[in-house]
Amino acid sequence: MAVQVFYCGICTAPPEYCEYGPSFKRCKPWLQENNAELYSKLYEEGASQAADKLDSLSVVDGGATPASSEAAGDNAKKAEKAPEKLDALQKEQLKKEKKKQEARVSIKRIERTKRKCVIAVSGLEVFDVDLKKAAKLFATRFACGSSVTKNPAGYDEIIVQGDVQDDIYDLILKTWKNIPEDNLELD
Repeated sequence: MAVQVFYCGICTAPPEYCEYGPSFKRCKPWLQENNAELYSKLYEEGASQAADKLDSLSVVDGGATPASSEAAGDNAKKAEKAPEKLDALQKEQLKKEKKKQEARVSIKRIERTKRKCVIAVSGLEVFDVDLKKAAKLFATRFACGSSVTKNPAGYDEIIVQGDVQDDIYDLILKTWKNIPEDNLELD
């Protein structure tokens, strides 16, 4: 006979293991809405009191003894001071936002032979810009050659033929609103 296992809709683990995952604060209300019986079994008053008793125990010479009131007070202070842990997704979003704030889009003018020059645009990939589409946009807008290449550092950049540095600056600001003007550098 097959056993039916109930899984959490938030973290996709069995509800007994949700408290060990990164999204416990969202899992608990979800479980209360979708399976009240299991919620009361796992998180009723008796279960939380048992957990509190376990927190107040300390190990001394191999035996469990109640912790001193000072240690319990210290644990309470630490719990108050510690900021709420963020979900893994929230941490990842914060990292991306921080990276975007620090990131720079560099627009460089590179001299070639005699009066010829090319423009190298790098740093757009941090702002989730598809480089091939951007190169195609530059080529059609300025009627010139444009391609995505790797620079000597190994990062992708867009090479545009012709002296269109200021026009590219304006086009980037108009086309991609998520790139702040402060993050654009003309070299």
